[in-house]
Amino acid sequence: MRNPRAAKRAGPSQRRLRVAELIRHALARMLTRGAIHDDVLLTHAVTVAEVRLSPDLRLATIYVLPLGGEDVQGVLAALNRNKKFIRGEVARAVNLKFAPEIRFIADETFAEARRIDELLRSPRVVADLKKP
Repeated sequence: MRNPRAAKRAGPSQRRLRVAELIRHALARMLTRGAIHDDVLLTHAVTVAEVRLSPDLRLATIYVLPLGGEDVQGVLAALNRNKKFIRGEVARAVNLKFAPEIRFIADETFAEARRIDELLRSPRVVADLKKP
């Protein structure tokens, strides 16, 4: 018998990672070819940075960011307006028994990296690094 706590510590399973990547590719293809008919999405290049799936594959959290980081809220609103269509297309493209519920979140990886870079370049940190 497997230890359920060990599974939680081990991270996502190979299946979850594979399905998440398939969903990411399917959504990226939809956005690239203009399959989602929304004026906001047609005028913005959107990066699908990551997809995280719940352990039961019923919820997909999709991290997106418009190129240049402009109009993030507008792009999220457009994706949420078309959530039902996207969910159906993703289910067909990935061939899942159940289409996962989708939620879109702004990807803040670049902003966080920029913040860390600024911290590392701050005068206090530079002064600490120069000490013998």
